[in-house]
Amino acid sequence: MTAVFNARSWLFAPGDSERKMEKATASTADVVIFDLEDAVSETEKPKARSLVASFLKANAQHRERLWVRINPIQGPYALDDLAAVMPGAPAGIMFPKPRGRADAELLDHYLTAFEAASGVPVGSTKVMLLATEEPSSMLAIGSYAGLPRVVAMSWGAEDLATALGASDNRGDFGGYDYTYELARSLCLVGAAAAGIAAIETIHGDFKDEAGLRKRATAMRRAGWRGMLAIHPAQVDVINEAFSPSADEIAHAQEIVAVFAANPGAGTIGHKGAMLDRPHLARAQALLALVQRK
Repeated sequence: MTAVFNARSWLFAPGDSERKMEKATASTADVVIFDLEDAVSETEKPKARSLVASFLKANAQHRERLWVRINPIQGPYALDDLAAVMPGAPAGIMFPKPRGRADAELLDHYLTAFEAASGVPVGSTKVMLLATEEPSSMLAIGSYAGLPRVVAMSWGAEDLATALGASDNRGDFGGYDYTYELARSLCLVGAAAAGIAAIETIHGDFKDEAGLRKRATAMRRAGWRGMLAIHPAQVDVINEAFSPSADEIAHAQEIVAVFAANPGAGTIGHKGAMLDRPHLARAQALLALVQRK
């Protein structure tokens, strides 16, 4: 599914603030996610559902970019969330805390029913999994291949730390501690195994542009296809970091041309380097990514 769905920047906006939803929608984010979960207190959830439902209907021209993060399916709020927002036909649902494939399949059934009831084309609502927020999620991260609707997977360290009973998720060296780096790596591998896009988690300091740029650049190099954002100021940095540079594009085109000029060759010496078929596959994938933008 990665081949047909591509989004670099995924910007959160709290569902209980119309002003912040408007600001996020006016940004250059590829995807805007109206949050009904962590950004909204329990007492404000009914208000947030109503605001998001109205906003979706009033902004139909942006609908292909507008997603909603619902509450966990094992809790008391998910069905109320879906009942409120599905008549507004969001482009997708961000699905927190899935415990494995069975939860994602249950969400698919719910979405099918709500689509049919709302006059939304059945099967049209995409899904992103937040796939490392529970210990059971970590153990099931390789179980999502072939699921309908699921186009992307991301990870999170805060809920996982809470579930593990940790007081912090940071190591002495400044980055995430080992367990959370494992969650990041498993998400990347799980997404690749499922054939969907891996989306890096947030950079919490929205004023740290240099740190965000460095991290986003490193994540794309490692295979991630985009990144979550918590502030509109982060969006342009993320979009740039996850877009191939002119030099990268030219180099990929050169590799493809060299192999095209030598059909049947498995390895080719070129400018002092030995190119083989994996080099060609990566070059072709990069050019395909450019064509989809």
